[in-house]
Amino acid sequence: MTKSLFPFTLLGLTVAVNALGAKYNLTSSLTGQSFFDAFDWQIIPDPTNGRVCVHPDAWSKVAKADGLYSIAASGVVTLRADNTTVLSASGPGRNSFNLISLANYTTHVAIFDIVHMPQGCGTWPAVYWYTVLYAEPFSFQEVGLKWPDEGEIDIVEGVNDQGPDTVTLHTSGNCTLPSTRTMTGYSLGLDCDVWTTGNSGCGVLINDTNSFGPPFNNIGGGWYAIERSATYISIYFWERGSTTVPCQVVYPESTVDTSTWGTPSAYFPNTDCNFATHLGAMNIVIDLTFCGDWAGSVYGVSGCPSTCVDYVNSNPSAFTDAYFEFNALTIYE
Repeated sequence: MTKSLFPFTLLGLTVAVNALGAKYNLTSSLTGQSFFDAFDWQIIPDPTNGRVCVHPDAWSKVAKADGLYSIAASGVVTLRADNTTVLSASGPGRNSFNLISLANYTTHVAIFDIVHMPQGCGTWPAVYWYTVLYAEPFSFQEVGLKWPDEGEIDIVEGVNDQGPDTVTLHTSGNCTLPSTRTMTGYSLGLDCDVWTTGNSGCGVLINDTNSFGPPFNNIGGGWYAIERSATYISIYFWERGSTTVPCQVVYPESTVDTSTWGTPSAYFPNTDCNFATHLGAMNIVIDLTFCGDWAGSVYGVSGCPSTCVDYVNSNPSAFTDAYFEFNALTIYE
């Protein structure tokens, strides 16, 4: 998830290699409590060096009373950061969340129906996939021991309210993308190797200004979907109210057929990247950190006040809107 400080060069809309699509069967329909039952809470030092603290007993009544997570009667799930505490400069960071799925996935489709994502100066929200090795007891994770050898896929990520959304594939060496491929987004680079790119990987900028931050929230959010197969990864984004969002995305069915979904927002084929050796079975991660390696490093050019750490420490009310709200997560395999 860590981003490079290197500047990006837009390579433009890319066209050519056709995305495929396939049929998948429903395996998980997650709303309300079933959403939380599918995840564990990572109690780890923030790998991006953020000004954040994950609650030490996150699923407890205390954490729920603190407002870090909630479930509405409608089944809508909310995950948020603390927005009431002024932090000591010498104390821990702002309480937040870092969830990881109990299951891991290879070939699959996952559809996130997101109403709201965290916003505010200093925020760094993300939804991504990577490989985790669990150790006993289950509540302790040895995180990232196979990173980047088994890859990372970021589908929702950005900092300091600066959109659009960036979708990124991070891998070990010898994984590149063709210069032309069919997608609506803009390529930010073709080399996915974290070591040669300063961990920027091969990103794609979503071609929709409403795909991230306040603009996303102002329209009531939308749908993000990933299709991972043995030969390609496709990422889709549709705004709430879009006339092009497939009916089977809005109203999940027992099967989906991604060949009917149109051109993906981002497309990563295995043309010059052996997925079998670069991508493992991955867990889904949903988290929110503050400042850190990316949000902190570009804070000064984001139009935000003060310094990142001082702002996060001193302005809890600025994070009233620093929350994810999910209608559902639907998974097909």
